[in-house]
Order: sequence, then C-alpha cells, then structure tokens
Amino acid sequence: MKQITSIQNPFIKSLVQLQEKAKIRKQTGTFLIEGKREIELAIKGGYEIATLLFYPELVTELELPIYTTTNTEKIEISKDVFQKLAYRDTTEGVLAIAKTKSLQLSDLNLSKNPLILIAEAPEKPGNIGALLRTADAANIDAVIIANPKSDMYNPNIVRSSVGCLFTRQIATATSEEAITFLQENNIAIYAATLQDSTSYHTQNYTTPTAMVVGTEATGLSEIWRKESKQNIIIPMQGEIDSMNVSVAAAILLFEAKRQRGF
Repeated sequence: MKQITSIQNPFIKSLVQLQEKAKIRKQTGTFLIEGKREIELAIKGGYEIATLLFYPELVTELELPIYTTTNTEKIEISKDVFQKLAYRDTTEGVLAIAKTKSLQLSDLNLSKNPLILIAEAPEKPGNIGALLRTADAANIDAVIIANPKSDMYNPNIVRSSVGCLFTRQIATATSEEAITFLQENNIAIYAATLQDSTSYHTQNYTTPTAMVVGTEATGLSEIWRKESKQNIIIPMQGEIDSMNVSVAAAILLFEAKRQRGF
C-alpha cells in the first residue's frame, strides 16, 4: 500500500489546491471529504470515492472497506500530512477524494408530489450547509441553488452540511432555468418575500410545491416574485423584520410537511 509522509509531496500539495480553489475542483471533477460519517453518506448518496487517505493511528485497515467504492486507491498518510489536509481535529483519521456530480436540473428524479427548496444566490457556505441540513431533516425531494455564488463542493459547504450535501438531490441553475423547470413540472412556486405577501400558514402545500428563499440582505429577485403562485411571509413579532435563511426555510418546509401529515 502506498504511503505518504511528507507535506511537501506533490500529490499532497495538489490536494491543498483542490481544497482551496474551485477552478481546480472543476478541472479535475473531484473534491475532498473529511470524516467517517460524511464519507459513508457520500457513498450512500452515489458518490464514487477515487482515493482514500487514512492515518493509521486513528483508523485501522480493517475499517477501510466501509469508506471505499469500486477501485478506490488507499493511501496511508502520516500525522503531519493528515493535519495539513484536515480542517478539524475530529475527522477520525480519514479523508476521501470523491468525484463530483453534474448537479443538473435534468438529473433530478422527483416523486409524484414533490416538495422542493429553492435558495437564490446564497453567499455564505455556512448558510448553504445549514439549508442542506434543513432539507435533510424535512426529507424533501430536492434542493435547487439558483444563481449560485459558491461552488457546491467548497470544503466549507461539505463540512457545514455535516454530510447532508450527499443525502438530498441537488441541482444548480439560473433563476430563469429553475422557474422554467418548475413550471414544466407543474410545481407551484411560493416565494418568501416581504412584497405583496400573505402569511405562510394560510396556503395549501399538499400538492407539488417549491419553497423559494433569498438572502437576508437583498431578498428574492423580481422574477421569483412575479412568477410565484403566491408570495408568502413569516410574521415577525419582535423588533427585526427577517431571520436566518435556514431558519426561515425550516419553518416553511415543516409547515408543508405538517400539512402532508409528515
């Protein structure tokens, strides 16, 4: 089995670049995953593991088959190399190089009565990760990121989603493409916005539904407000007029789930 002990190794240097640069991830079609649970969820979600790197003092060779797919290369790494690549100390000694997916709207396989979350132009990777955790918690069909500002395989998204990047179907598209897709599939659009809106709990979400949320700073673009079946609002009862986007998404999605009998 191959071993790498130096952080100056060219392959290790290339992995640091893979972590730091979206351009490299796009060129190679690969990205890094840290942690046992995250790698297991990626495999369960249909991701191919090209290479598994492990630090033998934290994970044994006997455990490795759990974190591999067909033809996965296994590389033993030193403590220095592991610490160079790992973002956190609790990743349990394993990192994986996985192959990306296309994330096209046409790849989505929806149920007969889908519930979808749309997030327009979320900027912070932590917010995207939280949205993906919310989507997993509500067990919805898919998440569409409209007008994405971040590469979905950004390590901060992978990490903050705690593996939920791999548990839901995800697509990226422009807002126009997403709206066309929803309309072609007869999925009603409910846009969370302050303008021309009604309280979210007054609507019926038991038929094919897409909940659309924007950023706290700018909200949703006009095209979503124009094309929605109904603009909806979560009534604020304190001093502020907005909340974190993942919190708002959770309220809307779980109202839809409540109406559908969970």
